[in-house]
Amino acid sequence: MDIRKDGYLFSDRKKLLQGEQIHALLQTTYWAKNRTIETTLKSIDHSLCFGIYRNGIQVGFARCVTDHATVYWLCDVVIAQEHRGKGLGKELIQWITGHDALKSLYGILSTRDAHGLYEKFGFEREQREFMHLC
Repeated sequence: MDIRKDGYLFSDRKKLLQGEQIHALLQTTYWAKNRTIETTLKSIDHSLCFGIYRNGIQVGFARCVTDHATVYWLCDVVIAQEHRGKGLGKELIQWITGHDALKSLYGILSTRDAHGLYEKFGFEREQREFMHLC
């Protein structure tokens, strides 16, 4: 599915994804700055992915890891620095949370600094039950 807004193309078509550009965007983040290109590409292959494009160049990305039946993990949400402040992140999260493949599933995510963004779309802070393997 594609959405056009203010000169940007939002798409969930994998064939449009630009792996090297996605990797470059993720290298600017605190959570994925040390990922290899191979890991980035493998994560894309095994996820439901969402891209934002301007003039044919990918400027935004997010992916969901899901079983397609009960739950999805929203991760790797990133917008290129020069395209921030234009509401693209909000538009992306709104689109993802309403996406046909995800809207009836339980969504989870982890963030250090964007709680306010995700709370606008129904995500709630939850620390009591969350665990991870180190």
